Amino acid sequence: MAQAGSADLGVEGQRAASAAPWCALWRWALALLWLATAAAGPSRRQWPVPYKRFSFRPEPDPYCQAKYTFCPTGSPIPVMKGDDAIEVFRLQAPVWEFKYGNLLGHLKIMHDAIGFKSTLTGKNYTMEWYELFQLGNCTFPHLRPEMNAPFWCNQGAACFFEGIDDIHWKENGTLVLVATISGSTFNEMAKWVKQDNETGIYYETWTVQASPEKGAETWFESYDCSKFVLRTYKKLAELGAEFKKIETNYTRIFLYSGEPTYLGNETSVFGPTGNKTLALAIKQFYYPFKPHSSTKEFLFSILQIFDAVIIHREFYLFYNFEYWFLPMKFPFIKITYEEIPLPDRNKTLSSL
Repeated sequence: MAQAGSADLGVEGQRAASAAPWCALWRWALALLWLATAAAGPSRRQWPVPYKRFSFRPEPDPYCQAKYTFCPTGSPIPVMKGDDAIEVFRLQAPVWEFKYGNLLGHLKIMHDAIGFKSTLTGKNYTMEWYELFQLGNCTFPHLRPEMNAPFWCNQGAACFFEGIDDIHWKENGTLVLVATISGSTFNEMAKWVKQDNETGIYYETWTVQASPEKGAETWFESYDCSKFVLRTYKKLAELGAEFKKIETNYTRIFLYSGEPTYLGNETSVFGPTGNKTLALAIKQFYYPFKPHSSTKEFLFSILQIFDAVIIHREFYLFYNFEYWFLPMKFPFIKITYEEIPLPDRNKTLSSL
């Protein structure tokens, strides 16, 4: 007598039985593939790489020196009366206008700031965010003989002072009213500015994208004067400010590359157990960007930079205190002056 469960399976049953081990193998393979995908998921890069914030702002290293003193007439942000009406102004002028006039304005290389005017007191104020030690120091490092790793002087910070230099902003740029807010809203903004300034401590020149095409992948966002203005406008909209409908354009400096490769931080690249070949390559890349003592040396460095970035299509980016390799692509670098609209209060509030 046939035992229970051992009845003849028939032809179809035999086929199914013979296929069962293969089905099991496929199930295991699919399960392993799913696990591998799930494990890789969280470690996949988020683009653009989020700008890293810090718990406090460190004291600058004494080695870092500014040719032009940062925020020489800076003052604390005043507390306004709650029922005051504060006018908010968009301020824009060519970079280094105080030295070169409108020269960089012709190239649309502009600096952005915000102005405020109290209706009750008649006093006006300027607020801006820029490099502590000038743009060159924030964009490229110092190669100090006594240090193995490149040394960066790349802090940026907010500056607030009484007064608006009307001639500076109007002559070659913009000084235009964009909103009116209450004193209470201004005071809330001031608290946010303090927190933003203490946690966002370093300047980043470059926006890095896959191509100039609309919708192209953005690998890294800049963090500069215009981004501070845009963040402040957004915060004011969140607090209820209504902005006028006017066109607002901003300077952006783009690098174009394929997908970046993460290389490591200072310790992993330049430390005792670091990759000496990679460390040397990074330092050799940055060497031509150092300050120059002669015109001949400067021209030779331009050729070296052209060879590295355009011919060999290489760029080493320092972002979030980490190093990345950019496989450069045509058109390599571009300065744009693009419109970024003022925030819409209703859209901003609905997205919160």
